[in-house]
Amino acid sequence: VQLQASGGGLVQAGGPLRLSCAASVSIFSINAVGWYRQAPGKQRELVASISSDGSTNYADSVKGRFTISRDNAKNTIYLQMNSLKAEDTAVYYCKKLPVLPSAYWGRGTQVTVSS
Repeated sequence: VQLQASGGGLVQAGGPLRLSCAASVSIFSINAVGWYRQAPGKQRELVASISSDGSTNYADSVKGRFTISRDNAKNTIYLQMNSLKAEDTAVYYCKKLPVLPSAYWGRGTQVTVSS
């Protein structure tokens, strides 16, 4: 299974941005997908996840501002990010859960929030 994140960019603080995660297979076959992010000098963190039954979970730092969703017809998982803050600046990745220790993370998509 390959998941490719896209949609990053430069946005002003307080603005919105939507990330997309395109799957190489039907997402019906994927139990859960998570959006991770890694800021310079910080550990990678899981910010949101969605299961095949549609249940979602969010990190406290993004609750109420980020929304994860899935479009089964398009085999795509989205991360809608609103009220962005400078501390949301990071490289964002989407991964099938659980992530194996040997997983390759790739380039992700860069989100930069200007204050």
